[in-house]
Amino acid sequence: MTSPTQVLSQSVVVFSKNYLPISRINIKRAITLLVTGKAEPLDLGNSKGYSVRSPSMVLLVPEQIRLTFTGTERIWKVPPVNRREVLRRDKHTCQYCGHTKHLTLDHVIPRSKGGKHSWDNVVIACELCNSRKGDRTPKEAGMLLHTKPKAPMHPTVAFAEQFWREHQVDQL
Repeated sequence: MTSPTQVLSQSVVVFSKNYLPISRINIKRAITLLVTGKAEPLDLGNSKGYSVRSPSMVLLVPEQIRLTFTGTERIWKVPPVNRREVLRRDKHTCQYCGHTKHLTLDHVIPRSKGGKHSWDNVVIACELCNSRKGDRTPKEAGMLLHTKPKAPMHPTVAFAEQFWREHQVDQL
């Protein structure tokens, strides 16, 4: 049997009216959306649910719910290319060797060779790799990038991609 504390620590995936997975919310928020009619249960096949009891009723909260209204989505802009955002994108790790200390910004194609200060040309590198690479491209320096630099994507799109990746693995 599941304790009330365990049930209340669970989370529920929220889908938009158009069936796009938006986010994961706590079960209390899911109950509020279901009771007020702002969401409906969504059954994706083998999904289970959580039984929540109150003095007057028992509510079965599914693992996924779908919003019944079209909310106004906040406008999201690609953040500016700066140290904090690049560190976040690259998970505070050198993109050449994997170190996590003494990190700097590195232009993959050096600015002196026409490289831009843009999301697809800036990575995090430790001081040692950055000085070893110098004013050369990674290929010229014989260094490999761990990941290809790219601009961050909309949080909803990132969540949807992650959700379907996990859901696809569950189905296999």
